[in-house]
Amino acid sequence: MAGTLPAPSITDDYAKRVTKDLAENKGEQERLRAELARLQGELAELEKSEVLLTKVQEVLGGAPKSPTKKKEKSKAAVPAARSNSETSTRKARTNGGRAGAQRGTSPRASGEPTWLDRTTAYLTGQSEPKSAAEVTSALAEAHPERTVPAAVVRNALEQGVAQGRVERSKQGRSVFYTSIAAAAPESPDPAGS
Repeated sequence: MAGTLPAPSITDDYAKRVTKDLAENKGEQERLRAELARLQGELAELEKSEVLLTKVQEVLGGAPKSPTKKKEKSKAAVPAARSNSETSTRKARTNGGRAGAQRGTSPRASGEPTWLDRTTAYLTGQSEPKSAAEVTSALAEAHPERTVPAAVVRNALEQGVAQGRVERSKQGRSVFYTSIAAAAPESPDPAGS
């Protein structure tokens, strides 16, 4: 039997490797479970702190509503009839005006264009469709004094689509936007001919 392969030794090697990998996997799971437990503990402490701070704020008469909060800025385009005032009041209390102050943003002054106006104006000046990321980076360059959240720009673009000011087109998995004014053909008026 000189021509047989040492199959038991290969099987033993694989068995040892699988056992080692399994032990490493279990060790990593335990490490991650410990990390998760630590993070859940921190989250529970933060939630307790939030409840306490909210109660203290209520006792002190509440803080004045600050228009610089991110949540309020993103809800500005939503009609008041659709928003839940109790939820937004609770969010305003828990945020305490810190979100906007951390970013250094300023509230939109009356007469200042909305994000929808800004995105539409930018797209009107473009000759080809732009992605939400391209619009966001262009607006960030144009307004370095403001924080330009990508989600706000995407929402403004979708709002423009809903209002008929912006046209959306898909190319594969990518979505591109064009201003309706920019997409209109620039041919002479056929009624005037």
